[in-house]
Amino acid sequence: MYFKPIITLVGRPNVGKSTLFNRLTKSRNALVADFPGLTRDRNYGECKISTKPFIVVDTGGFEPVIKNGIESEMSKQTKEAILESDIILFLVDVRSGLNNTDYDIAKLLRLSSKKHIIVVINKSEGLETWQSNNNFYELGFEKYFSISSAHGHGIDKMINYICSIIPDYQSNNNVSNNINYNKIKLAIVGRPNVGKSTFINTIIGENRVVVFDMPGTTRDIVKIDFCKNKQEYIVIDTAGLRKKGKVFHTIEKFSIVKTLQAIEDSNVVLLIVDHQIQEQDLHIIRFIIESGKSIVIAINKCENLKMHEMQELILNCRREIHFLNFAKVHCISALTGKGINNIFHSIENAYASAFKKLSTPLLTRTLQSAVLHQQPPKKTNFRPKLKYAHQGGHNPPVIIIHGTSLYSISNDYRRFLEKYFREKFHLEGTPLRIEFKSSKNPYFNREKNE
Repeated sequence: MYFKPIITLVGRPNVGKSTLFNRLTKSRNALVADFPGLTRDRNYGECKISTKPFIVVDTGGFEPVIKNGIESEMSKQTKEAILESDIILFLVDVRSGLNNTDYDIAKLLRLSSKKHIIVVINKSEGLETWQSNNNFYELGFEKYFSISSAHGHGIDKMINYICSIIPDYQSNNNVSNNINYNKIKLAIVGRPNVGKSTFINTIIGENRVVVFDMPGTTRDIVKIDFCKNKQEYIVIDTAGLRKKGKVFHTIEKFSIVKTLQAIEDSNVVLLIVDHQIQEQDLHIIRFIIESGKSIVIAINKCENLKMHEMQELILNCRREIHFLNFAKVHCISALTGKGINNIFHSIENAYASAFKKLSTPLLTRTLQSAVLHQQPPKKTNFRPKLKYAHQGGHNPPVIIIHGTSLYSISNDYRRFLEKYFREKFHLEGTPLRIEFKSSKNPYFNREKNE
């Protein structure tokens, strides 16, 4: 099992944390998201350094000795981020030098003895290393790097060191790993108090289960084995469940990192929501889509609703997430068990769709049928020619289409093809990715030379 390492940027206000964060996450800036009101002044993003992906956390300006007000809340959030991290980049400002806040932060970080702590001396452009580093050795850490987050100076050297202390990444997306191949890994995610723990207690029932924490980290992800409709599952829980007698109890504490890790490790994601989709739900959905994982949505707390009321809820939900039209939406009651059997039928279908094998002849015939139904529109004097298709991956399914002049295919036509393939092969609950590869014209150079 491998989780993406977490790099946390820590430092007092205005030392350049956000600038470094933006530089590190530039390749995956679509995943950069802030969660106002939930993770005050903590931004989460992803970056890839060489072949190694990381989660990067940008904390707010850290004033560890402040006891009251918004600064106190920011300090609390920063301390939580430190606990979740593998590598801490402690940013200081060479221009203003050390102050009491820097010493307070250093004192706190020394308590995190098992973390990799790197002192990052920012705003060092135009200075020699000995000039920028000398005054900061008294902080008492082992590794120091002089950088300029604004200009990029020294960052390559720092990230090469980071790569050297982190093991190689092995993706969980391949089914070639036969461990638990027949078990569906189901991540249960959602905002606090939507009923995740109640849902798990209900589905576990009287079954014998094994509950254990993932070792070696403080991420506190809990895995639960159970069987439903003769299908074995590994439930990946982010609610922080603990067994007490025959019942699982929890004090829910929402963690974006835990949610990201659970999504990363899953085959299917069950997103539990309240009667109204919130901004935080949309952020989670975006993470799921970017990860390429299958998704089923459960609207909880519907035990007292009539059929027409539940249908209205589902319609409203679909309007809010119109871009997720491939996902099944169910009304359930985690408290009474209402609607839960239907949820698991959708989970099984989503899993089967994500790993469905599609032959090249079948895909090519379907592509030809789609083109007969609707040709790609012309751009200038050329019409794209779609020749053949083959499968390029699964979880999510990837269909690669070969042809000529494919650069001019519009997003509308791409969506048409996606819908056509999805309906033809009954792909439910999983994203479907269409990729185009233009074939080379063998006569191009000959014509040019003539």
